[in-house]
Amino acid sequence: MTKEKLIQTSHSCKEVSIQKNINSEETTKEILAEETPIAIIYNGVSHVVMMASPCDLEDFARGFSITEGVITSLSDIYSIEVLKKDNGIEQTWEFAHPNNQKNTGPLNRFKTMIKGKSYVMLLNHLDHKVVEIKSDDLTALFEVTVLDRDKVYYKFKWAVEKYIKEGPLKDCWLTTMVSAPMPLGSSV
Repeated sequence: MTKEKLIQTSHSCKEVSIQKNINSEETTKEILAEETPIAIIYNGVSHVVMMASPCDLEDFARGFSITEGVITSLSDIYSIEVLKKDNGIEQTWEFAHPNNQKNTGPLNRFKTMIKGKSYVMLLNHLDHKVVEIKSDDLTALFEVTVLDRDKVYYKFKWAVEKYIKEGPLKDCWLTTMVSAPMPLGSSV
């Protein structure tokens, strides 16, 4: 029998503000299903990580397992565990550029940094707004405004780079830098 573990990082739909042009203050509000990295692990061996809406994860694991031929029948499944891992911190680490990982790692140090005073507002925040400042074929810079759980706004510069080396991350956009937060004040 196959034992499956499904790592769930978060689950919800969020209202997001979309600003199409940095020179315009006009924004629209949209409700989007949140996508989150989902890892499927069989008998302790990671099989795949993919982006998915984080709902009905047990059904997702069953369907994926049958479709991919990992199992031939649902009765082949011994158990399914849905785990929430550090508010997505480990998945965020996986999508950090290797050069960024050298500066912020190893993983345990990165977890401590994210949970510390400088970046804790990113965890379980209430709302965010992302505005592209500039981009080309290989790099992009965004201004990210976050409303934290205490209803205080913070602004960050967030840089990403398209990874071009061969391997599983080829053509993925990976974080190269996140600035220190700039407090903007309270929303109340």
